[in-house]
Amino acid sequence: MMTSAKQTLAKPCNETLWQQLVNEVSVTARHEPVLAGFLHSTILNHNNLGAALSFHLANKLHSDITPALLIREVFDDAFASDPSIIDKARCDIIAIYERDSASHDFSTPFLYYKGFHALTAYRVAHWLWHNQRRPLALVLQNRISVVLGVDIHPAAEIGKGVMFDHATGLVIGETAVVEDCVSILQSVTLGGTGKESGDRHPKVRRGVLIGPGAKVLGNIEIGEGSKIAAASVVLKDVPPHSIVAGVPAKVVGSTSDDDPAEKMDHGLEGCGSE
Repeated sequence: MMTSAKQTLAKPCNETLWQQLVNEVSVTARHEPVLAGFLHSTILNHNNLGAALSFHLANKLHSDITPALLIREVFDDAFASDPSIIDKARCDIIAIYERDSASHDFSTPFLYYKGFHALTAYRVAHWLWHNQRRPLALVLQNRISVVLGVDIHPAAEIGKGVMFDHATGLVIGETAVVEDCVSILQSVTLGGTGKESGDRHPKVRRGVLIGPGAKVLGNIEIGEGSKIAAASVVLKDVPPHSIVAGVPAKVVGSTSDDDPAEKMDHGLEGCGSE
């Protein structure tokens, strides 16, 4: 039954995804009454995906200087001004559902996955940054880091259909670029070398898979459809559709899939040798 749901709801629109979330948590609320109040306040009391997101994230990220009501107003303003944020959130939820073997429905990442929470909150910080509200963007960056353990500079550019799996310890620097359909696991750094200013962070192209603990440093390009093995330290450009591993990382093979990010196969077996 779950496999069938994945087949029929693989690419729902915002309205369809929202109805699916409502249906899922309605069932959960009936079967687990302890969670009913939480599920009603987080999803069932709202009319759309944006309203539920602003409520849920504001209650996670509030502080003494940024109370939940204030943060929610900021999120609502961002969603109204730039509806693409909600569309990207939809794509991110679908990406998690399709790639994460532990995610059996759409509501689980929405409710519980801090990688999704951090990514969506970053998108609001990014909106603030480009609307010349940079101090508030930095406050939001700090709250995301403190509460969720994910540190993304608001100026970084991140596409849609992105999955931050587990996400703890993830760091993405100011001039980094992450294109669409990328999967990044925990403890990954997209950082600078520590000795440069200006454009100094990695450019991760479409379909890339970055394994846990990998460090990608400097203004280098990770080519489309590449795979970076766990715990690798990448200091040089990676050609498209390559597999790199080691410290420092070297090309050890080539990928047979256009989008390793979707396959989530971290193994080095079965690749063409260089």
